[in-house]
Amino acid sequence: MKQTNKPRTSMKYGLLLAFIMFMNIANAEENLWVYTQGTDTRPKGSVEVKLSDVIRMDKDSGDYTFHEIRPEFEYGITDRLTIGLEALVFRHDYSDVEWGPMVDTQGGEGGSFKNTGIGGVEVSLKYNVLSPYKDAIGLSVGGAWEYRSLYRLDGADIDQHSIVPTIWLQKNWLDDTLVLASKNKMEFERRKGPGVLEEEIAFDLSLGLSYRVAPKWFVGVETRYQSDFLSPEEKGLDENGNYFKEIAGKPSSWDLGDFAIGDQFQYGLYLGPTVHYAEENWWATAGLLFQVKGWGADGEEHSRDGYNWDEHERYHLGLFFGYEY
Repeated sequence: MKQTNKPRTSMKYGLLLAFIMFMNIANAEENLWVYTQGTDTRPKGSVEVKLSDVIRMDKDSGDYTFHEIRPEFEYGITDRLTIGLEALVFRHDYSDVEWGPMVDTQGGEGGSFKNTGIGGVEVSLKYNVLSPYKDAIGLSVGGAWEYRSLYRLDGADIDQHSIVPTIWLQKNWLDDTLVLASKNKMEFERRKGPGVLEEEIAFDLSLGLSYRVAPKWFVGVETRYQSDFLSPEEKGLDENGNYFKEIAGKPSSWDLGDFAIGDQFQYGLYLGPTVHYAEENWWATAGLLFQVKGWGADGEEHSRDGYNWDEHERYHLGLFFGYEY
């Protein structure tokens, strides 16, 4: 009897170990997409290190490439609460761009700009309320504080502070092999630059669907909508040396007791495929999103053929790597 029980005991432990490994892989699959994230949080005391590079390319004029590189550290304070710390590294490389602030930064038409620098830092919290594995739908809430010293579009020096409340939603089907998730951010930004003060409210909404086509492999599709609501405030000295402040349109404001969503300034809509691979302690994700529609308030020339070439790009290529321990 003892001899026959040993194989069965070993099999039980083997199945238990395989189940634990599977759960570790499932929990690691938070970044199945480029912008969308699921509702998972880190287990208490666990650490995850991530490195991402979202490469934004092509303004429909000249040559434009922007790398938004983010080394990130996440720690599970409890099983439901995760804290994250990110550095932002910006690499701009563009020339002869006809749209937006890039024209001035590159030194006018036909100019160029190339620079790599620390773009800022971000501190975030994420709290899991409902689990997609136990409840009808997964729900997490949280937010971030972000500081930027370089402007995302052109790489110019700025002073920007942002508060970013966020809601994550997730629904699983077919024994967790089919995953639908959304990440919904509302960004409150205050940005200062040479002669410009912008108080901005932005919406960044992403939705991703992914299916496990083979062990360790997920293939999916993602869409992202990003829009800003603001009216730039220009200030300085006029030709007579008098101070002036000019606001065109309805501005946004998010001071206490003075909250208002201003005029819509621009939007961009993206769609594209994603692929994800996960091992026990590490994972990798790649995705390519295409701008399918866009608009900008600066004029029809900035929204040529129904695309936004001022604030947005033709392609977004996202590359992610994560390691857990």
